Amino acid sequence: MKKLFARIKLPAFLEDERLLIVSAVMLVLAALDVIVAFFIRPLVAVLLLLFLIGLVAAVFYALATITANTNKYISDLSYRIKRGEQEALIKMPVGILIYDDRLNIEWANPYLQQYFGDQDFLGQPLSVVDPALAELVAGKQESNERQKIHWGDHEFEMIIQKSIGVVYLMDITRYAQIEAQAAEERVAIGQIFLDNYDELTQTMEDQARSTLNSYVTNQLTDWANNFGMFVKRIGDDRFLLIAYVRALKKVEKDKFHILDVIREETSKQNFPLTLSVGIAYGEADLGQLALTSQSNLDLALGRGGDQVVVRAKNEQARFYGGKTNPMEKRTRVRARMISGALQELFKQTDKIFVTGHQRPDMDSVGAALGIRRIAQMNGKECYVVIEPDQLHSDVQRLMQLIGKDPDTANAIITPEAALAQATGQSLFVMVDHSKPTITGAPALYDRLAARTVIIDHHRRGEEFPDNPMLVYIEPYASSTCELIAEMFEYQPTNVAGLNKLEATAMLAGITVDTHNFSLRTGTRTFDAASYLRSNGADSLLTQNLLKENVDAYIQKNHLIDSVEMITANMALCTGEETKSYDPVIAAQAADTLLSLNGIEASFVVTRRPDNRIGVSARSLGDINVQVIMERLGGGGHLSNAATQIEGKTVTQVTTMLREAIAEEQAEN
Repeated sequence: MKKLFARIKLPAFLEDERLLIVSAVMLVLAALDVIVAFFIRPLVAVLLLLFLIGLVAAVFYALATITANTNKYISDLSYRIKRGEQEALIKMPVGILIYDDRLNIEWANPYLQQYFGDQDFLGQPLSVVDPALAELVAGKQESNERQKIHWGDHEFEMIIQKSIGVVYLMDITRYAQIEAQAAEERVAIGQIFLDNYDELTQTMEDQARSTLNSYVTNQLTDWANNFGMFVKRIGDDRFLLIAYVRALKKVEKDKFHILDVIREETSKQNFPLTLSVGIAYGEADLGQLALTSQSNLDLALGRGGDQVVVRAKNEQARFYGGKTNPMEKRTRVRARMISGALQELFKQTDKIFVTGHQRPDMDSVGAALGIRRIAQMNGKECYVVIEPDQLHSDVQRLMQLIGKDPDTANAIITPEAALAQATGQSLFVMVDHSKPTITGAPALYDRLAARTVIIDHHRRGEEFPDNPMLVYIEPYASSTCELIAEMFEYQPTNVAGLNKLEATAMLAGITVDTHNFSLRTGTRTFDAASYLRSNGADSLLTQNLLKENVDAYIQKNHLIDSVEMITANMALCTGEETKSYDPVIAAQAADTLLSLNGIEASFVVTRRPDNRIGVSARSLGDINVQVIMERLGGGGHLSNAATQIEGKTVTQVTTMLREAIAEEQAEN
């Protein structure tokens, strides 16, 4: 047993306890010896009894000593623990602030006092001592999770225990600076594309082409060197850009002025060249970074070119430029290629469903009818998906005429009927829009998202289907009907083509979107209209379809009566707060305002039937209403854009619109 005790490392007072145990064992043995000795040898028994008395005295003394040592040890340990707690509370590098229910400061440890300076803060309201910290404390919820905050010139991790009125602040400024420096030294990859290089250089002489190439390369190289970036030409119309994020921030602050320089200087030489740029950063994988930059470049091109799209991982895209009308880059070759690709997709599907945006206009419905006819010419079953409760008066008149044609009428179905008929091999075609959230058949899109085709003439927004099978977006085209009309040239000629009603509907779509061929028209617009006329489109019937009814006319004029000038050349109309307006009427009111002298841009704010607040924006081309609408979450064309906002009143949206216009003007 002694060997066993000897192996155990115990505190000093417990060594005494071990001795006590040994003594107790000996005491028991001695008592037994005394009892036995009394029967054998009394003298020995007396001696043993004396020894036993001494042993008992020793045991009691040892017990008293152990008790005293134990109490002393516990007292000393308790004192040291309390002293350690107090020292940690006062000297540890974590700020501690105690406050009462009214946010009055009751105590702060010395470490935190240095951030308050020399001011006397005990008993003072936190809002008086430091309003910024008071706002942070009041605004944060109680949580044991660390929350990063910025206070003064420092970064902190904060933990709040509101139930006991304590705030813990750990200064992480140094680590935040290291993190920020590492973030600024991450690599950004960009791709620069010369939008209309091929079109410009087709007819240029070699010397002129060489001069243009040298000018563009020198300008981009000098620009990159000024900002500490690297640019390398990797093709006739493409450059590779590599930069650190800190250089990218400087370029963003400069608003990518290089776009304006190259556009203006090349225009003076009668070779107007524009750039489109896609830049990505924030990825550790360089391969993924390159793919994202290509995706951003595609987004810039889909929005009409002459602009920059910058996007980091898990962040919204930032747009620069795009403030001029997109130049026409479409060729007959592209229209033929899209037609061929569409025919190949039709061969791989059993049924085709085509739909426009919610509350479809004539361009949306006309384009859908055009796609249906193309599908029929290729021997495929196609249905036009329309929600009958969301039709404006002009589309209702068209539906009445279609009702007299059983073949076409049977192909017009509701979203519910389309969803019931769709299979895994069906194809979903979105016309006149590219945002899934505004599609006329959202449930059908969800089911066929992987088998989606997009044909649109609006600038592409950040919201876009993930992996569409085919995309045909031409922002400079007047209408979707114009794009689809060109496809008929490349369809089989041994089958029936457009009938009179379909051609008339498509012509009406072009007429609506061009405001009677007065806005956003090009030579291709008139070519498409001529083709539709040759297929029986009736201009008189078009005018009858587009006639306004009396109620709509009165409502439109009521809106125009509220006109006020935001600036010298911008007009604003607002609808009544409690009254809903058809979006088409709001758009028509915005178009009408442009016909008034001195108005170059118009905005109409109304409550829609779905209780959202809609803004219709129009311009003659010198003012970019698209970027203004993008500030409010919408989009569209440079001269034709809109947005819808939920959870706001007409007055609130009007205020937001005024602020967006002011911000855009300030930036310009």
